[in-house]
Amino acid sequence: MIPVQTIVPAALAAIVRKAPLTEEKVGFAWRTAVGAAVAAATEIALDGTTLRVRARDRAWQREIERSVATIRTRLDDLLGAGVVRYLDVTAAAAEEPRRPVVPRRATAPAAAGPAPKIPPSAGGSGSGRRRR
Repeated sequence: MIPVQTIVPAALAAIVRKAPLTEEKVGFAWRTAVGAAVAAATEIALDGTTLRVRARDRAWQREIERSVATIRTRLDDLLGAGVVRYLDVTAAAAEEPRRPVVPRRATAPAAAGPAPKIPPSAGGSGSGRRRR
């Protein structure tokens, strides 16, 4: 007796491999190979034998890059060996560029002239107490 869980994936892969290579077929194979969460966080396009994968951010990019060998094996099973030879994984721009931070001036503008120097013996408040 052969377990059903071994027959169904093999039968599905055989059916998918025989279908013409279309964008929908590649999308189906991608979702099947990586799962719903990764598929939702990516956009794909087949360019020759290179599958271009654009991840939502760098964290997803790293996760996909770590799993490339497994993903390629699954894609080979579904699409046929050699249909996808390379995965080119990039991340979408994480954020819009931030505006540069302009430090506040600690002294008056240069047009007002230099600040007067107070000698250390003059103290400041004249009460002799330390400032906290």
